Amino acid sequence: MRSLPGVLGTAAPVHVAPMAGGPSAPGLVVAAARAGHLAQIAAGYQTVDAMTSQVAAVRAAGVEAFGVNLFVPNPVPVQPEAYEAYRAELEHEAGRTLPPRHEDDDAWSDKVAALLDDPVPVVSFTFGLPDTSVVQAFRRRGVVTVQSVTDPVEAVAAAECGVDVLLVQGEAAGGHSAVLDPRVPVRAVPLVELVRSVVAATPLPVVAAGGIGGAEDVGEQLAAGASAVAVGTAVLRTDEAGTSSTHRAALADAAFDRTVLTRAFTGRPARALANAFTRAHPDAPLGYPALHHLTRPLRTDAAASGDPHRLHLWAGRAWRAASDGPVADALEALLA
Repeated sequence: MRSLPGVLGTAAPVHVAPMAGGPSAPGLVVAAARAGHLAQIAAGYQTVDAMTSQVAAVRAAGVEAFGVNLFVPNPVPVQPEAYEAYRAELEHEAGRTLPPRHEDDDAWSDKVAALLDDPVPVVSFTFGLPDTSVVQAFRRRGVVTVQSVTDPVEAVAAAECGVDVLLVQGEAAGGHSAVLDPRVPVRAVPLVELVRSVVAATPLPVVAAGGIGGAEDVGEQLAAGASAVAVGTAVLRTDEAGTSSTHRAALADAAFDRTVLTRAFTGRPARALANAFTRAHPDAPLGYPALHHLTRPLRTDAAASGDPHRLHLWAGRAWRAASDGPVADALEALLA
């Protein structure tokens, strides 16, 4: 097993994965850290001011060991005609006007500049590979850098960028796939095999993620060569998570009986509980972040009205193992 650098090496071998859109609230990061586990602020979809406010809130709680996750610009421009066709379809269903096509880079440069100006212990990247100059700038400031990858080819490319650690995400993971090219189908490779192949391909330490629901899963990944694991879905129902009440209830509702990889909500492949929206739009076009902005008003309305069948219910394959109660207890159970 390879040693993890910095605060990653001193934390328990079960980390909390960053979950954008609300679940990775400062309270979750703080509670996980107080229990000895590394957690991260999810800066994706947030403004720079919101990101820095969350960093300040975590620090104000006396936590020093934490990270921030960034979405690297890696757009998949949607074809205008495909966007308009999908927009018309959704407007007809919803009976309301939806936004025109909009692309952005999630304030990437401003977020990088803010974190270089006021460094945190760990910065992780997903969706794309940052420029080597960005990685080097963080490392000069003593920041440990982590890159999400989904296969050995991506892992080698990430290592060449100079990152310190690889987060190896399997296809069973909830939420967005970290695949660098969303046009390529997500491969159904067991996580343990994926970890072994990445460990063989690069000298970097590996954190394994995707479909981890119990202590046996943790032990299996560590035995395969991972230095730690990261969990997301497993803590979505915990007291400190910022998960919406509708999402929480759906995770415990027997009526939701499977997960599916879908582009319907954001134009990137993401694993969610199958619901009416995913079933209605199995052939949604690729197009991130344009489709994220397109469906956001619908998702906001669904959350406000408590409608789980129009909401993005991100969940990994092991969602049945998600429990309520303190996050410290959920994480401790994974170390048993």
